[in-house]
Amino acid sequence: MSYQVLARKWRPHNFTEVVGQEHVVKSLMNALQHDRLHHAYLFTGTRGVGKTTIARILAKAINCENLQDFNPCGECNVCRDLDEGRFLDLIEVDAASRTKVEDTRDLLDNAQYAPNQGRYKVYLIDEVHMLSGHSFNALLKTLEEPPPHVKFLLATTDPHKIPITVLSRCLQFNLKRLLPGQIFAQMEFILQQENIEAEAAALKLLSRAADGSMRDGLSLLDQAIVYGNGKIGAESVQAMLGTVAQQPVEDLLTALAEGNAPAILGKIDELANLTPDFSDVLKQILQVLHRIALLQQIPGAIDHDFDAEMLAALAAKLTPEDVQLYYQIGLVGQRDLDLAPDPRSGFEMVMLRMLTFRPTGIEAALIKPAPAAQLPAGKAQPPLTVNQAPPASTPAPTIEHNSPAAEKSSPSASAQQHGNTWSEMIEAMNLPPATRELAHNCVLESIDDNVCTLILDPGHLRIQRREENLQKALQAYRKSSSLKLVITTGKATTATPAEQLTKAREDRQQAAVDAINADENVQALKEHLGARVMPGTIEPI
Repeated sequence: MSYQVLARKWRPHNFTEVVGQEHVVKSLMNALQHDRLHHAYLFTGTRGVGKTTIARILAKAINCENLQDFNPCGECNVCRDLDEGRFLDLIEVDAASRTKVEDTRDLLDNAQYAPNQGRYKVYLIDEVHMLSGHSFNALLKTLEEPPPHVKFLLATTDPHKIPITVLSRCLQFNLKRLLPGQIFAQMEFILQQENIEAEAAALKLLSRAADGSMRDGLSLLDQAIVYGNGKIGAESVQAMLGTVAQQPVEDLLTALAEGNAPAILGKIDELANLTPDFSDVLKQILQVLHRIALLQQIPGAIDHDFDAEMLAALAAKLTPEDVQLYYQIGLVGQRDLDLAPDPRSGFEMVMLRMLTFRPTGIEAALIKPAPAAQLPAGKAQPPLTVNQAPPASTPAPTIEHNSPAAEKSSPSASAQQHGNTWSEMIEAMNLPPATRELAHNCVLESIDDNVCTLILDPGHLRIQRREENLQKALQAYRKSSSLKLVITTGKATTATPAEQLTKAREDRQQAAVDAINADENVQALKEHLGARVMPGTIEPI
């Protein structure tokens, strides 16, 4: 037999095999279960997400002689004939090549006749939006009042071009773009069945390049197998796609978080040797920044992401404000990249612009005012703005352990281990960001080798996965595998570590503001030059 491409060989033959469209599959199986089949279905979505495949499975299911849990059996004459393209009662039409009204009329002339083999005669019209206006009018009457033995299955990538009169007579299902993780899992399964070696990093690149389309992903997988001579490696996939891996993007953002301009330019120089598409690199940076912003605001939003560890590390290094600023600069830079003298210099300027406009805190240099005798008499000076930090001689405020806030937040003696507070235990356990956030919003009530009892702030969302991670960390910290974590929701009488950190930051900020206002140099500038301190520009050192 001639070779069959993976996208056709591994096309689903029943509802169970469909990936990523559970909302559609569940509705269709429930309709089959309760015998509530609509006479016309419209499947919409981008290319390669399963519109025609699901329509064929539905055509098979409504004619199958032996449904298995409302799934086509795949063994009866109807299923076999339909899989082999020999089922006479499935009339499949490509509307892009049959747009004329005469074609539609010829198609519908036979709708009045009973089916030859199955219970229903099924008309599957692909890319239905390509029909002409007259063709839609010819279809409309039959679509509105079809014979009882006829079902219409329509598929399109552009439902906005379909007349509203046709849409109103169809049951519409919108198929979702597939997540990279779903495409990655399907590729892994197929390669295991095909006994083909592949690197996970290579499959991740292919999954992202598929852009939500399973068919595109499997086509790229076919190409990668041929390109790699039967093996799929990250380097060969990068060369095939003409893209760079995720690692340079991570390195660039890490250097950006550290404010390391030489490292940024050095990484760009390495990228230039690979002759990449800098517009694509900038697009990858924007995608990573978007997912970092999601992680910082909604920690559970990217649990399914297969780059979760990298995103968590970057989210810890970048502030939410910086992420938003970098995203906006990158978005504008992507638009203007074609206007640069060359792509590399345009990309470098985007990265340097992120670095330049990043808030770097308050400069430590003090502005010395001129003596009063040297100021020109009777001449008003223009107002100045002061952007400075407390002088080096002014010590940064510290929070003493015997302060009221510390006394309020210290747990009972039974809730400490070897004199360590709950905050110190959190630091010692070196928790991942999401789990550390959970721990920071708890108050330690008691702990021993068997049970650790925490009180969680009522406003914090409980996620089982994070609680399990915290329990494992506590077991390792206490060196007791039998220790169980018990979390109760309620208002604690003492402050949580998160509240303590917030209070400490507020105290340090107020101390810095007071130090600036009390500084003699600043007071002299205000008095003699009309200077003023810009609100929001003071940060503690």
